[in-house]
Amino acid sequence: MRVFITGGTGLIGSAVVAELLTHGHTVLALTRSDASERVASAAGADTLRGGLADLDALRAGAAQADGVIHLAFANDFSSAEAVARAVAEESAAIAALGEALIGSDRPFVTVSGTPWAAGRASTEADPVPTDGPVGGRGRAVNGALALADRGVRSAAVRLPRTVHNEGQGGFAGLLTDIARRNGVSGYPGDGSQRWPAVHALDAAVLFRLALESAAPGTAWHAVADEGDAVRDIATVIGRRLGLPVEAVAEETYGPLGPIFAMDQPASSTHTRESLGWKPVHPSLLQDLENIQR
Repeated sequence: MRVFITGGTGLIGSAVVAELLTHGHTVLALTRSDASERVASAAGADTLRGGLADLDALRAGAAQADGVIHLAFANDFSSAEAVARAVAEESAAIAALGEALIGSDRPFVTVSGTPWAAGRASTEADPVPTDGPVGGRGRAVNGALALADRGVRSAAVRLPRTVHNEGQGGFAGLLTDIARRNGVSGYPGDGSQRWPAVHALDAAVLFRLALESAAPGTAWHAVADEGDAVRDIATVIGRRLGLPVEAVAEETYGPLGPIFAMDQPASSTHTRESLGWKPVHPSLLQDLENIQR
């Protein structure tokens, strides 16, 4: 299968590209700079120049492919306005890609986050949030899944709060960056809230499986660790960086503060049983041991 991918040179995307190529697919990667073009080409992908806001480039990429995987997102969480811009840009991109695939029966795999469920781990049957700082992402993905009724084999891979590799990535990576800046490895509240996690290489396998065999309109959980206490995550970060570990104000995390403070474990039982997905790479707490001072 020839697969058009956005975000193919990031931490997750580079793992997905390698997974696809290893299993006999070819890849056309959207690249927005000379640097990202070099990275994608070195990995073995063909490239198409354009950014996420270039809707004509997105349509052209989809037209050349047997399937599409969308991963790109402007990860700017510096302010509520920046988050809103990133969500709006991605929403328009998902709509454009989906429209280009209507009536083709080709697969379209999008990405969202695992939802929150009161008092328990969320499952694939729970709806993604459509309100709050990043609620627009949920609405956009729901729109893509609805295309199952219009001849698109759409599926959503829901990623946990941390997708990691070599101690980097996701919410845990943000905790690490903030700890380096502030001189304290902090956590909001009492730190007992739980975050799910997955290694990027395991997540990449699930993206391939969803592309190849997921039924139209379905959602899947790329969750290896159902929920690590944030205090435990901060403790490993503090030890690796040689910094004190303590509670900090929720405002430390800007517009993501309320999300950081939530208990949000997630399950992937249905995904494992239905798609045969089996995570095999290091857990988050193990992988954080790779953090360097």
